[in-house]
Amino acid sequence: MKNLKTGVSRRSFLAGSLGTGLMMGLGVVLPGCSKEEAVSEIAATGGSRMFSPAVWFEISEAGEVLVNIAKAEMGQHVGTALARIVADELGADWESVSLAHVDTDPKWGYMVTGGSWSVVTSFEMLSRAGAAGRTVLIDAAAKLLGVDASGLSAENGLVSGAGQSLSFAEIVSRGDISRTFSEDELAAMPIKPASSRTLIGKATSALDVPAKSKGAAVYGLDAELPGMVYAHPIVAPTRYGSVIKSIDDSAAKEIAGYQQTMAIEDSSGFVQGMALVIADSFPAAMKATEAIAVEWDAGETASVTEDDILSEGKSLVDDPEAGVLFVNTGDTVSAMSSASDTLSATYRTSTALHFTLEPQNALVEFRDGQCHVHAGNQWQSLIIPVLAQSLDMQEEDIVLHTYYLGGGFGRRLFGDQMIPAAHAARALGKPVKLIMTRPVDSLFDCARSPSVARLDAAFAEDGSLSAIDHAAAAGWPTLSMAPGFLGEGVDGNGKFDGFSINGADHWYSVDNHRVRAINNTLAQKTFLPGWLRSVGPGWIGWGVESFMDEIAAKLGMDPLDYRLSLLDAVGRQAGSAPMQVGGASRLAAVLKDVQQRSGWGSSLPEGEALGVAVAHGQERAMPTWSACVAHVAVDGKNVTVKKLWQTLDCGTVVHPDGALAQAEGATLWGLSLALHEGTAFENGQVRDRNLDSYTPLRMADVPEMDIKFIESDEFPTGLGEPPFIAVAPAIGNAIFAATGQRVRDLPIKL
Repeated sequence: MKNLKTGVSRRSFLAGSLGTGLMMGLGVVLPGCSKEEAVSEIAATGGSRMFSPAVWFEISEAGEVLVNIAKAEMGQHVGTALARIVADELGADWESVSLAHVDTDPKWGYMVTGGSWSVVTSFEMLSRAGAAGRTVLIDAAAKLLGVDASGLSAENGLVSGAGQSLSFAEIVSRGDISRTFSEDELAAMPIKPASSRTLIGKATSALDVPAKSKGAAVYGLDAELPGMVYAHPIVAPTRYGSVIKSIDDSAAKEIAGYQQTMAIEDSSGFVQGMALVIADSFPAAMKATEAIAVEWDAGETASVTEDDILSEGKSLVDDPEAGVLFVNTGDTVSAMSSASDTLSATYRTSTALHFTLEPQNALVEFRDGQCHVHAGNQWQSLIIPVLAQSLDMQEEDIVLHTYYLGGGFGRRLFGDQMIPAAHAARALGKPVKLIMTRPVDSLFDCARSPSVARLDAAFAEDGSLSAIDHAAAAGWPTLSMAPGFLGEGVDGNGKFDGFSINGADHWYSVDNHRVRAINNTLAQKTFLPGWLRSVGPGWIGWGVESFMDEIAAKLGMDPLDYRLSLLDAVGRQAGSAPMQVGGASRLAAVLKDVQQRSGWGSSLPEGEALGVAVAHGQERAMPTWSACVAHVAVDGKNVTVKKLWQTLDCGTVVHPDGALAQAEGATLWGLSLALHEGTAFENGQVRDRNLDSYTPLRMADVPEMDIKFIESDEFPTGLGEPPFIAVAPAIGNAIFAATGQRVRDLPIKL
């Protein structure tokens, strides 16, 4: 081995480490470097001390608290919520707290923002990190003050007790802050009881809002690099199987700024038959796209329609042998065969698109042997292995730089737009900024699959419900993009996509209950199914809650009272700690609350009625209990939603303003998909590709909303998606109550 002289001394390394925010306690940066030596050498270089007992935050000697956020910010104020958790346990002054959204690095662990997981998966970890920091600060302050640490407490950026106090700034500047913690020590660190919290659950402004309101927030679309060129995709006639036969760019060569058109070869298989138009500017790339003629051998799904996919789904749910068992309690088959009466209904949902305000984009450069990707993304740990495969690189040589997302909603859980940009950047030897126009973004979207669900109910001789048999078929996002997340069938025979069947495992007590999850293979090979806000429960709940109303109507019972009769919290519906405490009793509580607030049972004018639905999104293992009542007016073919009430129990509400914003946004999107938006496949591609024909909820159609959170000290669960789920079935059930007409397709058309 050669002995290489790098010219880097221990002193310069320490100074440089501080400059780049290296997260290590003093005295453990270099072997043989004591705390005292580290302090001396840092001071000699003019550096400042930094306290960071865990990677999730650091405190400067000025007392400023920086919280590192490994979750994507897409309007949900996740950074504020996570920083609130740290700051409360730490005892920080909220005015001194700021955020840093971090780039990919193994030290942040698995990076994903979706499934309403951010707070629920981070709460305990961040709480213990903050508690560890508070412990060290109090111990250091005790030594500086010459008092016992047991008499001190930390609050609002001060450690106080025995008539004395020290600021965090003073402690970090002067105190012994060298202690580090093992994972086991952090896991055992006690955290505050709810009664001692001073920040969590209290009103506050979101830390990301000022940058957005001032125009200082940087989105992926804003990223620029010196010498970059622009790329615009030409998408193949099918998602899979299309092969480029020829590219004629002779007309494009007359356009100023046009450079070339490249065919993309992607070994991962996610980008097939795509060409990239390269130009000096994006306007030139768009103009050149119109002048380029690409000829393909189209894939086998070039003639597939929405009706084809739905027909396949109907055949699958009608086949008693199809699918993988997701729920199998009791003996549903026997109960169905011995029933004195039965009820059957089939529910469908159409293809739905994401239409993020910021279209897909990616800026990629290769530098120092690494691939640097600049783009907003929700699931960095998912796309990096795909990029590594496609580029034949090591995962550690791919860095995703973090930006704000101009809308995610599940579309940016995958980063497939990065793939062609990366191939072009490597081939050209310069940074490439790929931007998709809205129509191309729609064609390349990972659409929410059209779905078909069949539900059958069996009734005993006394008329009571004895069984529910449920089968649901759709394209499965997880099968294509994250097969490692597929679940095992309850009988061990096959795997299923939980994100396409969650919600079917409801909290109603039914002795015999069977659910089969079925992959619609025609959907799977026609397009890349995607996750859209609320994922499976968003369309599964449409069938489950509409069918519960149908059962209640058959039995001649009030639909709200009937639900309450089944929410007895007995057996498996009792729930368990830490996230399911109370089980179905908490779902019954939110239902009773919304019953009272909505004036359920009061008389309304002709053509108007109330409808109800409940949900336990996002997943049974981490339920957020919700109940929705919709006030609907029907005039001929026109449906107007006049008011929506929601009562939500998500345990501890960490950031109330952000929670309400989440609930309002999810509620309105639930309404949008219920009555307004949806598209269809024609000739292997989606029909509607811009907002002239794809029509989400307009402002004129926004109803009054009355949303309430149950006060609770229970473990906080997710909130980004659960308020979405019950809206559509509540509207559908209200339409039935007003007209006697049962609707079973989304979007609803009378």
